[in-house]
Amino acid sequence: MGIFADIKEDFSNVYKNDPALNSKLDFIFNYPGVWAVAWYRVAHKLHCAGFKSLARMLMGLNQIITNIDIHPAAQIGKRLFIDHGTGVVIGETTIIEDDVLIYQGVTLGGVSLKKEGKRHPTIKKGAVIGAGAKVLGNITVGEYAKIGANSVVVKEVPNCSTAIGIPAHVIEKGRCKDPFMHNMLPDINKEMFEYLLKRVAVLEHILMEDNKNLLEQDLVLENIYESFIKAMKS
Repeated sequence: MGIFADIKEDFSNVYKNDPALNSKLDFIFNYPGVWAVAWYRVAHKLHCAGFKSLARMLMGLNQIITNIDIHPAAQIGKRLFIDHGTGVVIGETTIIEDDVLIYQGVTLGGVSLKKEGKRHPTIKKGAVIGAGAKVLGNITVGEYAKIGANSVVVKEVPNCSTAIGIPAHVIEKGRCKDPFMHNMLPDINKEMFEYLLKRVAVLEHILMEDNKNLLEQDLVLENIYESFIKAMKS
C-alpha cells in the first residue's frame, strides 16, 4: 500500500472512530493529530530516501503548525489516531504498530543520550495511551494495552493490560476488548491512604484494649496490604 493510500486510511479512521466529527470543515481545522501523521508519512518517505535534512525541516514546520513533534525516522503503522494532539512527542526510534490511539500531551521518549541503538518505546497493535502519559525508554507496551492519563511508564506493559500511576503499575490483565474508561480506574494513592488511616485506628484501639475482634480486623488489613504490595511488584 502506497503513502497516499495510508494517508487516506488515516483520514477515514477518524470518521469511523470520533463521534465529535460533524463536517469536513471540522476535519480540516480541528484535527491537528491527523494532519501531523499525514505530514509524517511524507517526511518518513523522504527520510528513507536519504533526504534526512529535508524530512526534518518538514516535520519542524509541522510542529509549528500542529504543536505535535514526530521524528521522521519513527516507524508508524496504519490508522494511528492522535486525538486532539497538542503536545504529543514521538521520538526517533519509536515503533508504533497498527490501530493505536494516542491522546494529547503524550511523550514517547528516550532515557539514553547514546546515538546508537533503540532508545524509544515500541507500542504494539491496538494500544491506547491516555492524555499526558509518558512512556520512556526502550520498552514495549503490549497489544491492546491501556495506559492511564498522566502515568509514567518505564517498564514493560503486557498484552491486554491496564497500567496507571507514577511509576506505572499494571492493575488489570486479560481485558483486550473492554473500552478504556478513565473514570473507572482506581486511585491507588487514595486506596493506600485509606488503608493507612484504618490501620492506625485499629492499632490505637489494640493499644487501648486487648480486643480479639480488633486483632481479627488487623489481620484482614494485613492481608489487604500484602495483596497491594504484590500487585505493585507485578
